[in-house]
Amino acid sequence: MILPIVVHGHSVLKRKAQEVDKDYPDLDKLISNMFESMQSASGVGLAAPQINLSLRLFVIDASPFGDEYEKAKDFNQVFINPKITKRSGKKKRFDEGCLSFPGIREIVVRESNIRIEYYDGNFDFHDEEYDDVIARIIQHEYDHLEGITFIDRISSLRKTLLKRKLSDISKGNVKLDYKMTFPSLRKKKN
Repeated sequence: MILPIVVHGHSVLKRKAQEVDKDYPDLDKLISNMFESMQSASGVGLAAPQINLSLRLFVIDASPFGDEYEKAKDFNQVFINPKITKRSGKKKRFDEGCLSFPGIREIVVRESNIRIEYYDGNFDFHDEEYDDVIARIIQHEYDHLEGITFIDRISSLRKTLLKRKLSDISKGNVKLDYKMTFPSLRKKKN
């Protein structure tokens, strides 16, 4: 089932998410719906707060970057209750977008390497290191669980220049091919 994605201005995007219990009802279904929603919107990552659930859960399908980054080709993963334990490497600039900020892309600086602990969809524990585009996608989605958006990582000047676009997004003055929920309208829009 394709779920609507909440956009800028929705309070859930600014809250720190709660841990997911191993016995969370219909967790497999939720994960499946998140992958379907993300792929339907042509995204590479989707965090639970983006579907109006304040849970520490995100999904990633990095395959759209597979031509440029070999490791991304078959990277498809669920991250439950993740914790980034280390950020390292050279800080790199990258043009990021976000399904909760349709039509906006901005240069964001992030570390090139991370170490992260998490549970997968079967609640098996992992402690792994990632680099390049996968580390970047993980950091972007992880930020959503901390109540941080990629707009919070750009300069004040860039935020000021985006003020009108951000206002339009929260009011629903955007047109896209995926379901969205707008905080000012309190309704879903296709």
